[in-house]
Amino acid sequence: MSQNSSANFRRDRYSRQMLYPGIGPEGQTKLLACHVALVGCGATGAAAASLLARAGVGTLTIIDRDFVEASNLQRQVLFDEADAEAGLPKAEAARRKIALFNSEVSVHSHVADLVPANIHELIGNAHLILDATDNFETRYLINDFAVQQNRPWIYAAAVGAYAVTMNILPGETACLACLFPDSPTGTVETCDTSGILNTAVNLAASIEVTEALKFLVGKPETMRRTLLSHDLWTSERAEVSAAKPRIGCRVCDDRDFIHLRGEGRAHITLCGRNSVQIHEHFRPVNLAEMADRLSPHGNVRFNGLLLRFERGEYTITLFGDGRAVIQGTSDVTVARSLYARFIGI
Repeated sequence: MSQNSSANFRRDRYSRQMLYPGIGPEGQTKLLACHVALVGCGATGAAAASLLARAGVGTLTIIDRDFVEASNLQRQVLFDEADAEAGLPKAEAARRKIALFNSEVSVHSHVADLVPANIHELIGNAHLILDATDNFETRYLINDFAVQQNRPWIYAAAVGAYAVTMNILPGETACLACLFPDSPTGTVETCDTSGILNTAVNLAASIEVTEALKFLVGKPETMRRTLLSHDLWTSERAEVSAAKPRIGCRVCDDRDFIHLRGEGRAHITLCGRNSVQIHEHFRPVNLAEMADRLSPHGNVRFNGLLLRFERGEYTITLFGDGRAVIQGTSDVTVARSLYARFIGI
């Protein structure tokens, strides 16, 4: 394609978006020069990655530790049956799909777990960080990093029919720890145990990406300053103010970044042959309630002291303090993913 033809194609590709006065030609040029890091490429992440790439955000970094499975296809819009059959890593499958509909976007895929040791390397150059993870452990890590580096990020989650998002602009708005000083304890809903509507996923991603576009085109003042939640099934909607940092916040006020130092993470060890132990102490779990949640998804044995959940080649033995032994793998990343999917972290 000649240089003139390429310029015309680009103009045509984004013509309807540039007609919108909130973006315009100048905003489109800014988008093409921007770099967004997307942490997680499951349901919300796949939808957000597709929207960002189609909108013409020039560089995307996609980080995900998981692989495409058949059960993902109901809601994860970037993947197809061939990806599931091949068990492709989600980050790489997303990169390949994006290249098919917008080769102008540069996508850096990382099949990795975002941890304190690699967070600076993987997302340090991004202008904006989008959350599409499945656990609060990683969200608190992102929050610590973003506040320390004065980097904006957007929290988003979806489970069941429920979608929630929040913009974090360090120094201006509340951070995640301002509203939620501590990670949720006890039983936590996950998509694998509570189900999810693909419409909730797309709502969360659409709101998150719209807020991202506002920031990237240079209009952060138009970004929402609330934690917004919406239940599509009941039509219940709520907003909680996040307009200002909370006085006394451990992260904003004290600048005590325990998650960035690794202190807020579950300790993980190899536990004999083909087993990994996750030491999630101080997070009591109602084992009877967890047994009810897990029983539709595999074989569950529960004796009041511990719970044993068997699914395929893996067995998760869960104790009342949140500690678990995952048998069937010696891969820490796989073990963490299984814990997040079925126990919730």
